[in-house]
Amino acid sequence: MSVRTTPGVRLLPNAITVLAMCSGLSAVYFALAGHPLGALAAISVAAVLDGLDGRIARMLDATSKMGAELDSLADAMSFGVAPALTVYIWQLQGSRAGWLVALLFAVCMVLRLARFNTLLEDTNQPPYAKEFFVGVPAPAAGLLALFPLLLSAQFGHLGWWAQEPVVMVWLLGVALLAVSRIPTLSLKTVKVPAKAMAPLLVAVALVAAGIITYPLVALAVVLLLYVLHIPFAVHRYRWLARHPEAWSVPPRERRAIRRTQRQLGLRRPLRRRVAGAARRVRLPLRNNGPGGPRRSWRRLELRRNRNNSQQPR
Repeated sequence: MSVRTTPGVRLLPNAITVLAMCSGLSAVYFALAGHPLGALAAISVAAVLDGLDGRIARMLDATSKMGAELDSLADAMSFGVAPALTVYIWQLQGSRAGWLVALLFAVCMVLRLARFNTLLEDTNQPPYAKEFFVGVPAPAAGLLALFPLLLSAQFGHLGWWAQEPVVMVWLLGVALLAVSRIPTLSLKTVKVPAKAMAPLLVAVALVAAGIITYPLVALAVVLLLYVLHIPFAVHRYRWLARHPEAWSVPPRERRAIRRTQRQLGLRRPLRRRVAGAARRVRLPLRNNGPGGPRRSWRRLELRRNRNNSQQPR
């Protein structure tokens, strides 16, 4: 019996998913017990486990419909219910508006997961769509919701980022990003070239050292970098939508296509351009005043033909 068909091995991805769900529910326990840092750590562990179960299932060829549904339920609890309750108990407790925002966050996360499941069965998407998520994925949204808590734990006091209106606006903004149509990069389709393996392993070692030494700072930096990558993801998505010739080529050839376009000069033309000039020259604006600047035709190496109007037609 091969390794891929062993029943115990095929059960491994679902077991990891159950562990992720238990970690998310443990975050609720820590939040109710008054330990917000424990809740933050539990949700972070759930995010790591959520990233492992899918990859292990694909590696072992153990993907199933039950596994997909179980993963969605675990994500709804770990990254929808747990962060909403944690933030509410930490800073919004006793506020009706705060409870409404926390409830809206949990609902948006469930809707985001439901849409994700429906997009998996959509066969009409373009080939480049598999490189992107539609909206911010559930693990990232769950950790971003705890960003004010993370800053308060790092600096040791409740600053302006932990004020009730700021926390509610932040939580609402993360919920809207989760259900939006904004494309974000998916790490599932990233292929690392062989020559980049050594630098990547060094970077992984540095990140691991940073997480062990300064866990809160490392997590805050990762979340900030994720937020800053969203404009790049939107630009890349739009560029791929306009260039069908780059849909099925590796990243190196895509960069070659961009360089070729720059070399061909496919840019917007200047607003004022001298006809017949050998190079692009921007002419100064005409000023009718007595001391204003004038066009210098000699500087442009052009001459006026004053006899044009006298030539026979």
